[in-house]
Amino acid sequence: MDVVVVESPNKVKSINKYLGKNYKVLASFGHVRDLPAKDGSVKPDEDFAMSWAVDSASAKRLSDLAKAVKEADGLILATDPDREGEAIAWHVLEVLKQKRVLKDKPVRRVAFNSITKQAVLDAMANAREIDPPLVDAYLARRALDYLVGFTLSPVLWRKLPGARSAGRVQSVALRFVCDREAEIERFVRENYWLIAAVLGTPRNEKFEARLTTFDGKKLDKLDIKSQEQADGIKAMLDGATFKALSVEAKPTKRNPAPPFTTSTLQQAASSRLGFSAQRTMQVAQRLYEGLDVGGETAGLITYMRTDGVQMAPEAIAAARGAIVNEFGDKYLPEKPRYYTTKAKNAQEAHEAIRPTDFSRTPAEVKKYLDADQARLYEMIWKRAIASQMLPAEIERTTVEIEARNGAATAGLRAVGSVVRFDGFLAAYTEQKDEDAEDEESRRLPEIRAGEPISREAINVTAHTTEPPPRYSEASFIKKMEELGIGRPSTYVATLKTLEDRDYIEIENRRIVPQPKGRLVTAFMESFFEHYVEYDFTASLEEKLDEISDGKLLWKDVLRDFWRDFSKAVGDIKELRVTDVLDALNEELAPLVFPAREDGSNPRICPKCGSGNLSLKLGKYGAFVGCSNYPECGYTRQLSDAANGNGEAAAGEDGDRVLGKDPYTSEEIVLKRGRFGPYVQRGDGKEAKRASLPKGWAADAIDHEKALALLALPRDVGQHPESGKMISAGIGRYGPFVLHDGTYANLESVEDVFTIGLNRAVSVIAEKQAKGKGGRNGGTPAALKELGEHPDGGAITVRDGKYGPYVNWGKVNATLPKGQDPMAVSLEAALTLVAEKAAKGSNGKKPFRGKKKG
Repeated sequence: MDVVVVESPNKVKSINKYLGKNYKVLASFGHVRDLPAKDGSVKPDEDFAMSWAVDSASAKRLSDLAKAVKEADGLILATDPDREGEAIAWHVLEVLKQKRVLKDKPVRRVAFNSITKQAVLDAMANAREIDPPLVDAYLARRALDYLVGFTLSPVLWRKLPGARSAGRVQSVALRFVCDREAEIERFVRENYWLIAAVLGTPRNEKFEARLTTFDGKKLDKLDIKSQEQADGIKAMLDGATFKALSVEAKPTKRNPAPPFTTSTLQQAASSRLGFSAQRTMQVAQRLYEGLDVGGETAGLITYMRTDGVQMAPEAIAAARGAIVNEFGDKYLPEKPRYYTTKAKNAQEAHEAIRPTDFSRTPAEVKKYLDADQARLYEMIWKRAIASQMLPAEIERTTVEIEARNGAATAGLRAVGSVVRFDGFLAAYTEQKDEDAEDEESRRLPEIRAGEPISREAINVTAHTTEPPPRYSEASFIKKMEELGIGRPSTYVATLKTLEDRDYIEIENRRIVPQPKGRLVTAFMESFFEHYVEYDFTASLEEKLDEISDGKLLWKDVLRDFWRDFSKAVGDIKELRVTDVLDALNEELAPLVFPAREDGSNPRICPKCGSGNLSLKLGKYGAFVGCSNYPECGYTRQLSDAANGNGEAAAGEDGDRVLGKDPYTSEEIVLKRGRFGPYVQRGDGKEAKRASLPKGWAADAIDHEKALALLALPRDVGQHPESGKMISAGIGRYGPFVLHDGTYANLESVEDVFTIGLNRAVSVIAEKQAKGKGGRNGGTPAALKELGEHPDGGAITVRDGKYGPYVNWGKVNATLPKGQDPMAVSLEAALTLVAEKAAKGSNGKKPFRGKKKG
């Protein structure tokens, strides 16, 4: 019997079934060891020796694995088919060598791109050894990330208190987010006017044409700069006669896009389905690992971490067969289509994301999937099958029109198109998106050259130029791919790290850099510019790729990097904090010292009138203060400056007075503390305080909202049956109503202030109908069902008295603080359950000895 090691426990049952009784499949649960989070884990002075550590949960799994291998005939490492998978296989092998359980047993490495019987059996028939260059590239990347983080972060902590840490890739990603914010701040809006005419043919068919020339001069988008100028042109057109000068119909073809990569899947799921990148990968992981489809567990898509755009030959053949079956022969090209990626550093050997079986149409599998899985699978299936279909044939028509009013002339242009053959657009019949935009909506009526055109209306519209938009998750990922920084498997993690460090926030699906993030970026650009340059980071990624191709030695790359980097860090250590602040004052002037409405110098203290404002550093980060301290105690939080509401409403300590309580006459003030903005009524220990709920902006808080917050919890009314009071409030897990010990969640913060007695009674009743739990005792109802444990039994997420937790049988594992219970993956849940089970049901290691007495 051979032992087969996979990463995810979700694969165990399926692969064991495919391989049969001569194999025992075990899961590593991802990485089994890592560099300890302490200085000295990578030793440049010892030729970059690396110290690895195993956590308690992994130690238990490795012991079980070692025991199984000791009794087996051989070891097969079947971790995921990417660089991380190769690294995990190497780690497992190294640990088993240290445990001396392998002896002379054969060790093979297999990689399958999909969890289907054929793919698994084909992989087993084509086993290989672990790829040393791939492992070397992983070691180099891990060492680089560690050295940058553990060398640079202490410098940040000393020179920029309040900053969390800096990373090799994260710092560059943060830079382009902050650069975009600076672009927006520098942007100067311009007003312009556009003119369009609604015209009619002699056959009474209407169409629209836009003004392109006036009195022989070509008009660009911003050339009409005033209402007066626009009105003059409109007056001329109102009295003009119109004639079609030329009509040109030009056939064009629109080719389909290639199948999805990790990046393009995340972008498409964001724009079309509203998924976060993290949610997209969670759903794709389930589709890849396998679901029960008609009594058969099968992986529905290929591996979802890839930057390749090509499909395997057998998949192309299957797609072509499905095209004939689903759409007919006329949609099938004579030869297959082949794609090459334009992304930097792409690994062409990896397949694109595609269905494992094209005969499993979205309509057929929909009944076996949840809503999110069905929508994502449909998108993947359609994109992959469309990629092998004929192009759409479109006729684009351009009509040039002359307007004449006496000696004055103007030119207008109407553009439309007609789909003559839908081609690959047929795959998107029910899914209108950018791959299947409605070409028919811009169709022109029949217009003949030389014929007169009637005027129906002249429309003048005023516009204002807009600054470039902030990055969305989708455009953030696209930018990382374009710059060649990071890998498909790191895009989501990079974004999450920046968010966890409070360097960015995601508001209305847009990435907003926070003051702390902008400070770190300004610091890096001022003193470590070379290491946040896009080209430098991309070139380092290229060197890592060359290591994986066997063209460079990984320790040579580390030596070159460390020589220059350690010198740069040494130089910055000699700088005084005042030098750092002077540089940041200059770099961040628009953020720290926003222009004042009266045009006065924004750096003059508004309190004493003689001191200069400057960045200052405190225990919890940067703030703005007066140079005349301690004589002048004026301070302002940096976030107030970022929101543009610093001086106007700031009190002596940067607080904002909102008004007085109508009953107590105490002053109500908006303040900013270590954990964010809050409102306070009164002073001293007896002061009532309330934090701002998530989603409430500090600059939007007024007297009325502050009073409502300070009045919580709010009595809704007496329950008609028990006679006990129902109250509404905001707790650790969000808005709620409470009755006789039973808490029920509300959908939004606003509900806390508006919910009436009838609805509150209904919400409480619904919660009780689901089963008492959480704060009310008993077994709480499941918030989310994650799937089956490899050893049998459902794994669920529940909300208990002490917060959300994962449940499997009698094992309850508390979720980490800050973890969204609805975003927990099955893999993460299995890891938590395994760690808790290893400690025993009471959270302590099981007693192994004899009891006294």
